[in-house]
Amino acid sequence: MAKSAALLLLHGMGETEANYYEGLRQRVSDRLGAVMEKLAFRPIDYQKALQRNQEEVWLRMQEHTLRFKELRQFFLFGIADAAGLENRKELDGSVYEEAQVEIARQLLAARNEMQMDGPVVVIAQSLGGQVFSSYLYDAQRAEEAARNPGIPKPQAGIWKNIDDFSDRINQSGQPLTDAEKWFLAGNAVVGLVTTGCNIPIFVAAHKQMHINPIKRPTVGFKWLNFYDRHDALGWPLQPLRGGYETLVEDREVNIGRGILGWATSFTPLSHTSYWEDDDVIKPLAQMLEHALANPSGATNPFAAPI
Repeated sequence: MAKSAALLLLHGMGETEANYYEGLRQRVSDRLGAVMEKLAFRPIDYQKALQRNQEEVWLRMQEHTLRFKELRQFFLFGIADAAGLENRKELDGSVYEEAQVEIARQLLAARNEMQMDGPVVVIAQSLGGQVFSSYLYDAQRAEEAARNPGIPKPQAGIWKNIDDFSDRINQSGQPLTDAEKWFLAGNAVVGLVTTGCNIPIFVAAHKQMHINPIKRPTVGFKWLNFYDRHDALGWPLQPLRGGYETLVEDREVNIGRGILGWATSFTPLSHTSYWEDDDVIKPLAQMLEHALANPSGATNPFAAPI
């Protein structure tokens, strides 16, 4: 059965389990009920491009007696993710590039599952928000450069020349069609949910005039950004200005409330618990219900029946 809409998921920073998405899948399924069958569920694992070397470095560190090992491990895997993605990202084979290849693969797989250019919703935790925002930003810049030769192409990632990555994105080995490239550029993304987002950390050193968000990929596009004031890694985005103030709707939440959540609520530990909270799951499910009820998506000018 062809799917009607798609949900893409991106994990956050730090050591990541292969099944990181299972809890959220179950919570969304509980909300959607039978219509969950109509949803293409595509988790993205960009951390695998980083984790192997991080594990090797951590293993070598065990030769020494170090205090606060759990905290050190979090910083090694977490901060190294952010640094690794941005450092020398313009080089061929960079982890920035690898992350974008994985996003494109899952987007194309979602399109094939839907057998159409159906609507896409994305939920991204922590660093995943920066990763997906950068992907969309590069794709939109590449499209603008194709229309206007005076605009420079992206210098990093797959959108510096998407055709060069066809064989790595399309498992059939065929060149990407114009219709597929249009879809991979995010032109059917109708919703983005970010949780514990740390985009401000990446743009804080830029001049204010250089802080530019993505453009709305679709007419009805909605970006919800959830943050907990006690989460030092999660930030509101509207104060960035430059367009964020009208593009994003910040929602403050108190993650981990209740008797069993006292160890998380009111502490920085809330950073890892957004996907367990009803204040996040409920609006995500509502966004998905709207996408499933309106499966036509955006009009692909290159589309032909898949």
